Amino acid sequence: MKDSEILERIGRGDERVLDYLYKKYYRMMNKIVLSNNGTEEEAQDVYQEALIAFWQKAASGKLVLTSKISTYLYSICQNQWRKELDRKSRLSREEKDGNEYQSYEEDETFRIVMQCIGELGDPCKSLLTYYYFDGMSMTDIAKKLNFANQDTAKTKKYKCKKRLDSLIKQRYTEKDFFN
Repeated sequence: MKDSEILERIGRGDERVLDYLYKKYYRMMNKIVLSNNGTEEEAQDVYQEALIAFWQKAASGKLVLTSKISTYLYSICQNQWRKELDRKSRLSREEKDGNEYQSYEEDETFRIVMQCIGELGDPCKSLLTYYYFDGMSMTDIAKKLNFANQDTAKTKKYKCKKRLDSLIKQRYTEKDFFN
């Protein structure tokens, strides 16, 4: 399938293109994360988020493509993985710096997050709890929640996480989390 056909099908809302892109470029995108201290699951998440970002931009009509789609997706994945590595690095530094108040802050943060997750309702509540707190794989979550496959579960997790982030940002400020 040519890039122009892919963009045209996205414009029509043909979601089968996502499966095509996922399968076609997965190995290349996976390599970015795995070769830079990432795990298979992190690679899948990064690529899933990149595909969603690409889809949204292309579907909105705001995408001006000056390279191949593969190059565009590659750069999104690189940027997202760099952000994730930066986030991990910051978290690691914060862990070392803030041990004395850690217990209280963790309890309060946990309480806030759990309250907001509870307000999302099912299946978001179950999905996010299974993934973040029970450590279940996307394949297991897909089976447990009767999703078509793990890719469907990942997409749903992404959307639920966005809703959770939005809900938390509506109700709380950074000061509520970082004194």
